[in-house]
Amino acid sequence: MSAELSAWAQLALYMGLLLFLTKPMGIYLERVLDAHGKTFLDPVIQPLETTLYRLIGIDPETEQDWKHYAYSLFAFSLVGALLLYGILRLQHILPLNPQGLSPVSDHLAFNAAVSFVTNTNWQSYSGESTLSYFAQMVGLTFQNFVSAAAGISVAAALVRGIARRSASTIGNFWVDLIRTTLYFLVPLSLALALLLASQGVIQNFRPYRAVTLVE
Repeated sequence: MSAELSAWAQLALYMGLLLFLTKPMGIYLERVLDAHGKTFLDPVIQPLETTLYRLIGIDPETEQDWKHYAYSLFAFSLVGALLLYGILRLQHILPLNPQGLSPVSDHLAFNAAVSFVTNTNWQSYSGESTLSYFAQMVGLTFQNFVSAAAGISVAAALVRGIARRSASTIGNFWVDLIRTTLYFLVPLSLALALLLASQGVIQNFRPYRAVTLVE
């Protein structure tokens, strides 16, 4: 098979899978974004969901208008950006840094924090030579989940605002954020992680190793 034919075959496979998954994933996500929606993961995840609501003092039955929804979004994003910035700047004294990497510079830490919190994930650095395991897992990976969940939540709030023409509320940001993360993003990542692990892609906390290639 020629390279051009292989490329077209990959594109066709991708588009086919995308079309095949659109309806079932859309139906599932609609149930996730419905505070009273039922999913097959409820028996496992619902106790954790309820516990999180209690810990942060959220009533899942209370909805917000667009101003409170936006305030919650901006407050969450601001705190997330500050925490990520702090992790990057202090990674040299935080755990899981076997390479002894130095703190990330102020402008690079700010750029990374803002880009990951806004879900643009602009990386103007080499992760392996710049960031510790802790910074990548606790800092960046956490934002990979919650920033994506925040984006999905905003999209859901926009749809509710259009659909509920006479209503004054558009949902609850904290409920949308938690349910999207627990019921959609985490299960999806676990499935993909098992797939990668089955192919020999693993992660450990050891120092980097130099490998001599055959060539």
